[in-house]
Amino acid sequence: MCGICGWLSPPGQRPDLGAVRRMMDRLERRGPDHEGSFSDGPLALGHRRLSILDLSFHGSQPMIDRELGLALAFNGTIYNHPELRQQLRERGHRFTSTGDTEVILKAYAEWGDACVEQLTGMFAFALWNLKTGQLLLARDRLGIKPLYYTEDPAHPQAPFRFASSLPALLAAGGVNTEFDPVALHHQFTLHGSVPAPHTILRGVRKLAPGHRLIIEASGQRRLERYWQIPSEVDESRSQADWQEAIHAALRTAVNRRLRISDVPVGVLLSGGLDSSLIVALAAEAGVTPQTFTIGFDDQPEEKGSEFEFSDPVAARYQTEHHRFHIPNREVQARLPEAVAAMSEPMFAQDAVAFYLLAEQVSRSVKVVLSGQGADEVFGGYFWYPQMAAAEGDDLARFAPLYFDRDHEELQTLLTARFRGPDVTGSRIAQEFARLPGQDYLNRVLALDTSTLIVDDPVKRVDNMTMAFGLEARVPFLDHELVELAMRMPSRFKLDSGGKGILKRIARGRIPDAVIDRPKGYFPVPALKFVRGPFLDFMRDILSSPTAVNRGLFEPAYVQRLLAEPERHFTRLQGSKLWHLAVFELWLQQQGL
Repeated sequence: MCGICGWLSPPGQRPDLGAVRRMMDRLERRGPDHEGSFSDGPLALGHRRLSILDLSFHGSQPMIDRELGLALAFNGTIYNHPELRQQLRERGHRFTSTGDTEVILKAYAEWGDACVEQLTGMFAFALWNLKTGQLLLARDRLGIKPLYYTEDPAHPQAPFRFASSLPALLAAGGVNTEFDPVALHHQFTLHGSVPAPHTILRGVRKLAPGHRLIIEASGQRRLERYWQIPSEVDESRSQADWQEAIHAALRTAVNRRLRISDVPVGVLLSGGLDSSLIVALAAEAGVTPQTFTIGFDDQPEEKGSEFEFSDPVAARYQTEHHRFHIPNREVQARLPEAVAAMSEPMFAQDAVAFYLLAEQVSRSVKVVLSGQGADEVFGGYFWYPQMAAAEGDDLARFAPLYFDRDHEELQTLLTARFRGPDVTGSRIAQEFARLPGQDYLNRVLALDTSTLIVDDPVKRVDNMTMAFGLEARVPFLDHELVELAMRMPSRFKLDSGGKGILKRIARGRIPDAVIDRPKGYFPVPALKFVRGPFLDFMRDILSSPTAVNRGLFEPAYVQRLLAEPERHFTRLQGSKLWHLAVFELWLQQQGL
């Protein structure tokens, strides 16, 4: 796990090493253990390392193989690297390190651009061929690891830059920072998610999950999809057969993420079904990890912690359990830090929770397992059965239950120069059209898993944990598990109020009270029910001269939210006022 960056100049030009240095500095928190750089002709690579595998200098990056003529900067973890190593040895390749980075180099030498299809894990990497001058960028199938790059059609001869975060690209300078109107529409419709390739800035794109980007020595670019999430179901298996198969695949996914590490691994234990099941499956694998839970002050409408559910799970499996309680005054004081750690503005109220939890956890371990992805893969949210029961075409069944704002409301939020057509409705309809099958809910889950959750919650967990040099692994997004689950009929997922198949697996392994409780969330009530100091904080941001002069939001819309913040929630129960405040705060922190 690390941060990567790089600069590729047009043919005949040299890279700006000072700009690469600035990008590396901006990525320091992602990789506090070591830094390295490499340049060759028009290319420069930078790397910040968080040492998880092969802690010796042999695992340092960028990794150069002079014999093969290859250089690699890699972020992530390849869980099947021992098997690939053996396979490549049998094909005549020799290794000087014990980690996964060198396996990618040899895999490229063996299979070329198709090497990504051999990898099981989370990854984003840049591989430079010294002999041909070709640059390969690749991102894992579910987008767990981020990869941003510059693109400005108005300046096609500008240098190509890439990094693990958008702020790192801004640190290098020369980025077109005008708002992307398509991204703005997505941002305020899809609760902070901006599907690739867009970002809120015209000059920055992000590589889509399951894609590779090849740039030839001539400058010609080729974007290729190498993985597509399945969405057609297999009706030939019984529920018992599916339970057995999902249990085995999930156990393998958890075991992979526990075993492939040269440092201790913990579990973020929220008190919900997903993380509790991870602890149980870790025990089946013979591992008793440290567990970590965080809680906040209650609000009259909502409890701020789930200790009553996490404690029994920790007790049952006799984990070394850590509980942290964060008072509201600290949440407010630390909120700007959490926002500053975001690669892009994110609306989830629990981002600060993950940030503060990661800070505590990083003092004990460098790797944790987390339950993100279970709700999307196995149908855990309340809106899924409502969508399954709705009538109409794909978009008509989806949008009224998911979109934060209708297109009409968005036109009253944004000022005239930022308005446009309903690009989000069009994008979602296009995504549905790419997903075959007759099981509508399964197609919704495939859309959510492959496209929407990439930006939230997956990006949120990556950003908040990596702010403290903590690697988060997400077994529910193991691509083999996802492929299997997407072939399972949705009725087995919606059973028992959602995530039925997981509840069946969990029964007898974790307390019934955890399994049968209503669906919970990582609660930060003060950011949902906005009042007192938090309301003052948001009013100050949105009333600042910078925000007013920016002219992005209609003043009447902002004043309506400030006047009655607790009356304006999205369909998914998010604070609309918080959306505007965190977006503006992020822009100001980035100097935009």
